[in-house]
Amino acid sequence: MAVALSVVDRAVGAIIGAAVADAAAQPLHWNYNLDKLKAILAQEPCPEFYPQSANPFYRRDTGQQSCYGDQAYVLLESLSECGGLNVEDLKQRTYKFFGPGSEYDTPVNDPYREKGGPRPQLPIEGPWRHASLKSFLKNVDAGKEETGCADDNQIDGIAKLAPIVARYAGKPEMLEKVEDAIRVTQNNDACVTETLAAARLLEHYILGGPDPKALDVVLKQLDDPERKNPQELDRAVAGHLHQVKEHMSKTPQELIPAVFPNT
Repeated sequence: MAVALSVVDRAVGAIIGAAVADAAAQPLHWNYNLDKLKAILAQEPCPEFYPQSANPFYRRDTGQQSCYGDQAYVLLESLSECGGLNVEDLKQRTYKFFGPGSEYDTPVNDPYREKGGPRPQLPIEGPWRHASLKSFLKNVDAGKEETGCADDNQIDGIAKLAPIVARYAGKPEMLEKVEDAIRVTQNNDACVTETLAAARLLEHYILGGPDPKALDVVLKQLDDPERKNPQELDRAVAGHLHQVKEHMSKTPQELIPAVFPNT
């Protein structure tokens, strides 16, 4: 017998599901060599929580979070402690968690490490502090009010999205709060636009549950001239979502060579 879930259940499920998914994928994170990845998957077709790290850049115990999941944790903690988004608190907690004296503070991950020096031995033991976090730390050290990295448009925003959408789903300020949270570490318009589209999608699921037409709902929102929190790149992101719809029937093994032939 199916149990009807409430909006609160789905909001909590989004947060927990994202954390579990991050931990499940972490041992195989950042595997860009497809031949090596195929060899791993041939031995273990269900690679969730792979018992031994096969990450070519860093090693953490299976069950621990990636740098993305850790950012989601910091955001969740700040939202919980402050009763909602407090940008200054989020900045302070992020700096403490990823900054000097933290587990992330290693010579290889030093934001001030000069380029062109000896290449580090990879993978390192412990977590990896990547570009947007390094830029964030340097901006805070410099006393800048805008602490986010201006040229980083990687997946961080979407990966740490669940807590902030869960907190504000159904509220008129949801997208504004998402943007404010993301710009703390990624002050990049492309990243923000993509993250806001993902926030619309996650909010739709939290409020209404499963829906095979969810992408169409988001596309309609992005096409609405009266939409909330409009971005200049909304049309480009909508184009990408149309591409997603066109290829939804393909497996990853079919999709990658068809859409990304040079990968």
